[in-house]
Amino acid sequence: MVVDPASFFRLDGKVALVTGGGAGIGQAIATGFAAFGADVAFCDLTEASLGDTKAAVEAQGRRALPMTGDTGNPDDIARMFEAIDSTFGRVDILVNNVGATKRHRPEEHPLDEWNQVLAIGVTGAMLCAQQAFHRMTAQGDGGSIINISSIAGAAALGRGNLSHSVNKGALNMLTKELAVEWAKHGIRVNAILPCQVLTKGFQRWLDSPTFDPALMDRFLSGIPMNRLATPEEMVGPAVFLASNASSMVTGTLLPVDGGNLALNAGGSHTWLTA
Repeated sequence: MVVDPASFFRLDGKVALVTGGGAGIGQAIATGFAAFGADVAFCDLTEASLGDTKAAVEAQGRRALPMTGDTGNPDDIARMFEAIDSTFGRVDILVNNVGATKRHRPEEHPLDEWNQVLAIGVTGAMLCAQQAFHRMTAQGDGGSIINISSIAGAAALGRGNLSHSVNKGALNMLTKELAVEWAKHGIRVNAILPCQVLTKGFQRWLDSPTFDPALMDRFLSGIPMNRLATPEEMVGPAVFLASNASSMVTGTLLPVDGGNLALNAGGSHTWLTA
């Protein structure tokens, strides 16, 4: 029997939920899943941010379920999963792709903003995973949970990124713990760790008068491929982790970072000139 290798990556008959699916990485992954055959539910904070993703998913011939919701609010999370139950009757893939950034010096970080970052990020991811777990186990054929983490969860960034980095580090450990606990249920849990990604929001920051151009040099000095990532470059890794192509992969933290985490902090991807 001849097997088409591309079939390992197909998501036909699957239903995915992508949080933060209105733009950037989430929008790219939602569209990519649809291209590989999945129906896609996705959420964001405002209805206005959902239209482009809905159109992109439906252009692939798949069903789209746009939802507003805040992953920092447990009631919103429960409501979103109830909407998925009503529309699709199942969920096979969960992508936790929501985070908040609050920059402060560690000694001055306000407690309310610290709590907000963790509530929206790692706590929201846990609550979404719990909701997905109950549905995936009831279905009886497991599923895939993918957490969008960051290089910040594996190595400190400094520059006021304390709560962001702690949140992503916690998300990495949530990934490993759930992978171990839920493997017996056929639920695989993995994380993607991007470097800086050139989303539209990131570009607005680059274009703003408050951005220091020297910081871009700092970013690129840590990325051996010498460029920022794009949202579309997260699609292939996400499809791999969602599909049967990764059927024996769980508990993995997958850097998609142009070599950032491979580079020693004192190293360089450029040669000194005489």
